[in-house]
Amino acid sequence: MATSLELTRKTTVRWCIFLLILLIVAINYVDRASLSVAMPAISKEFGIDAAAQGIILSSFFWTYALMQIPSGWFADRYGPRLIIGCATILWGAFQALAALATGRGALLLARLGLGLAEGPVFPASGKLNAVWLPARERGRGAVLIDGGAPLGTAFGGLIIASLIGVFGSWRTAFVVTGLGTIAAGLFAYWYIRDNPREQQSTNEAEALYIETEHAKEDQALATSAADRTRLFGFLRFRSFWGMLLGWLGFNLVFYGLVAWAPNYLAQARHLSLSAIGSATFIIFGAGFVGEIAGGFLADYWKASGGSPNLVMRTVLGVSSVLTTLSTFFLAFVSSPVAAVALLSSTLFFLRWGGLYWSIPATLTDRGRAGVLGGIMNFAGNIGGILVPIIIGVIVQVTGSYFLALMFFTASGILYLVGSLVIDYSRKLPV
Repeated sequence: MATSLELTRKTTVRWCIFLLILLIVAINYVDRASLSVAMPAISKEFGIDAAAQGIILSSFFWTYALMQIPSGWFADRYGPRLIIGCATILWGAFQALAALATGRGALLLARLGLGLAEGPVFPASGKLNAVWLPARERGRGAVLIDGGAPLGTAFGGLIIASLIGVFGSWRTAFVVTGLGTIAAGLFAYWYIRDNPREQQSTNEAEALYIETEHAKEDQALATSAADRTRLFGFLRFRSFWGMLLGWLGFNLVFYGLVAWAPNYLAQARHLSLSAIGSATFIIFGAGFVGEIAGGFLADYWKASGGSPNLVMRTVLGVSSVLTTLSTFFLAFVSSPVAAVALLSSTLFFLRWGGLYWSIPATLTDRGRAGVLGGIMNFAGNIGGILVPIIIGVIVQVTGSYFLALMFFTASGILYLVGSLVIDYSRKLPV
């Protein structure tokens, strides 16, 4: 029999889980951004031009995107714990193996392996959002999942630049980060559980709170067991397509900056390697602060009585408009300080879009949240495949970043349109 104290004072294991996911995703982005930071040195060593750099930077997303939908299905079927733990260990191994590359072909193969291994993490984390959090807390959960992206990119620039400086070798930097990733994967598998009651640190009050909130949510969802297998039914709904297009626009901007911001700062703004590391930290650190602010703002507004559509359309609308304006004005400033400030503004407002990771659980039931998150992230990572190549070709053909910044501006408009057409007030009846 649970004590009255246990029933009134909930543990906070669910937030410890999501802080761990924040760390895992941050490590994810340290590893994937490492190539962008090291690319000036690698391109000189291997003789890689801008277009070829774009292809190598893009190659990560070829396998990463292909893993999204299968990974969501596996997370729904086998639980997120196994998927997250194994994926993290495997991508750490590929990160370390990249240090053995002797040319562009081997480097490309290592990036393909890294993308394959990192692919499952976001869909499985979206599944955790559905099974560990009640609806009222999923905005914060979503931005903790996605907040690792700017956080890892921010620290990735400093970490990789510092390791290269200390060891005098990008290869040693990759080995060190790879081994650290493997250790994090082992810890994640030890701590994460697929159900609150399976985690020994969760007390009865917290487990009962989550189960009660889920029961209320399930009661409001009139979907038959047969209907829950009809995934193609999503294609009929505007909200589904808005989710895909909005997330694509978001990722065209973000992945474009992850891949090309270091080179942009080096070539267009003439910053040194150490200055690039510091600037990257400031820019993507602003993104992390913006991400957390956006998630807490959305949950607080909803708790204060704001309707889901008013809250989400306003927050994501402001995010996309200010992102678009920041990238547009970036093309017209000459000062490196102003450029870093505008890039920081871009990331601060763009990362409010981390709220998208609450949308799969908003639009469907917990049984399909993993696969719907995988479909969403597959669409978003089409941008990851395309944007490094597009920007590389633009820069090589034009010799400047002006049209590249206009491309980011157009992508921000796509993010705006997609975010505004989603109906956040009801689940899709499929």
